[in-house]
Amino acid sequence: MNSGWCYGENDRTGRKGDFPAECVYVLPTMTKPSPDVVAMFTMQPTDMSDRLGPSEVAIPSEQLKKQHTLEEFAIDHFRPPPKRTLSRAVKRRTKDTLWSHSKEPIRQPLLKKLLNNPELAEEACIAFESIMKYMGDFPTKRNYRHGNELTDHIFEGALKNEPLKDEIYCQIIKQLTENRLKISDERGWELMWLATGIFACSQTLMPEVTKFLRSARNTLAMDCLQRLQKTIRFGQRKYPPHLVEVEAIQHKTTQIFHKVYFPDDTDEAFEVDSGTRAKDFCVTIGQRLRLKSSEGFSLFVKIADKVISVPEGDFFFDFVRHLTDWIRKARPSRDGSMPVLTYQVFFMKKLWTNTVPGKDPNADVIFHYHQELPKLLRGYHKCSKDEAAQLGALQYRVRFAEDKSEFQNIPRMLKELLPADMVRTMSPEDWKRTIVAAYNKHAGKSRDEAKIAFLKILYRWPTFGSAFFEVKQTSEPNFPDILLIAINKLGVNLVDPRTKETLATFPFTKISNWSSGNTYFHMTIGNLVRGTKLLCETSLGYKMDDLLTSYISQMLTNMNKQRGGSSGPGGIPQR
Repeated sequence: MNSGWCYGENDRTGRKGDFPAECVYVLPTMTKPSPDVVAMFTMQPTDMSDRLGPSEVAIPSEQLKKQHTLEEFAIDHFRPPPKRTLSRAVKRRTKDTLWSHSKEPIRQPLLKKLLNNPELAEEACIAFESIMKYMGDFPTKRNYRHGNELTDHIFEGALKNEPLKDEIYCQIIKQLTENRLKISDERGWELMWLATGIFACSQTLMPEVTKFLRSARNTLAMDCLQRLQKTIRFGQRKYPPHLVEVEAIQHKTTQIFHKVYFPDDTDEAFEVDSGTRAKDFCVTIGQRLRLKSSEGFSLFVKIADKVISVPEGDFFFDFVRHLTDWIRKARPSRDGSMPVLTYQVFFMKKLWTNTVPGKDPNADVIFHYHQELPKLLRGYHKCSKDEAAQLGALQYRVRFAEDKSEFQNIPRMLKELLPADMVRTMSPEDWKRTIVAAYNKHAGKSRDEAKIAFLKILYRWPTFGSAFFEVKQTSEPNFPDILLIAINKLGVNLVDPRTKETLATFPFTKISNWSSGNTYFHMTIGNLVRGTKLLCETSLGYKMDDLLTSYISQMLTNMNKQRGGSSGPGGIPQR
């Protein structure tokens, strides 16, 4: 066979002689195949279609003819088609094209520009096989439809290597061109929908993709075109589609609604798509809740025992995907399988720079009150007995309004009304008397008015709107070993956890460097060489790092607005 010619006998006619090797298909078998099996290899494509069930072949020929193809594009940009080989004998009565649907894996990439790069060429072939498996065009015992293993194989390489983007688009269009199998075609459009939401193709290929989408009759085509245009405007994703996106399109829905939780124990569902960035998501939530501004608010993702703020410039699904992958790698399951991780999304106030109680009542009632209350009850603030009684009375009014029948239970609910370190400073009955007296002074206040009054008392304190962190410090002998660090609009505050006295306040303009790890948080105040270093042991270093970065970033942004783009003082690094 290596010579290109063979000698043999035609079993059907009995004729013997030489024949071209490329005209036969070698069928590996231990025994002679039955006449029915042999007949399958001599059928016309139309006869083959008649053998298949009606559910598998449901796309009319007229519809296929009207669809734009890559035929013209392939002349200049695809590699030359392979010479006719033994396997081509099976398809000898069909067009031998690289740009239309195939049930055979490719051995080389479609685009000739990838041929000289062995690594990218191999990735292209792996991606095509994954596309075939996803669409059901490649026989496999595994059900790849569950999970995002195949979509990762298809899109991951293209997100890391620019030349593969065009290859993936060409491969998907190829498998959607003259594809008569309805289920395969539908799954191919799922891939097109996912692709258009995470990256765009080159300007060279763009006219072809646009024509293909405009000419296609599939119901997803126009949505794909809109997603592609949005991706061009707002930028490409960093990671392959999240499982939520994959499952959504597999269930025939192009709308994804995500539940978001708020500090007042309410929640609402919001639509989020592949191109939604965290900042846009925050603005949408703020508008729905009728907040006067979404400035200072952030999305937080709770997964496992971590609660992490979503950077406002990140695509929402990118961040969740990255976080999920990171935690999976950090905590593999005992049997070696990938753990299933669920997550929740919260929307909360993060930066309190411009927060003034009463200025935005909805923000006060839904967010500020419920975020500040736990910090008060933990005893983080320096608070007088009179202030504690007033705050306890306002909390009672928030919970019970004008109902005085619960007065008798106040001695039993002191831990729910007072700072933890103040409960024992007076007898339960004395606390009851002072709280009831304070309650009566606020007669007529509604629950929401009581929340705002509560916040106005806290607003007088320098620790209002702080994020508190209990740490062990190892660098300053004049400070207690255990410190309470309060990060707020004033800067980084070091608080004595016993007396609640502020020992030092470091404005953001004085902080020159900071770093964090799983067990520590380090910060340099003043000059990088001769400055003071604060070394802390804590498992929440990542939160302190993020909060400090966010406050300084906000400060620099405001400075640049005021000074027309000049840099901030003190040598603060732009981040």
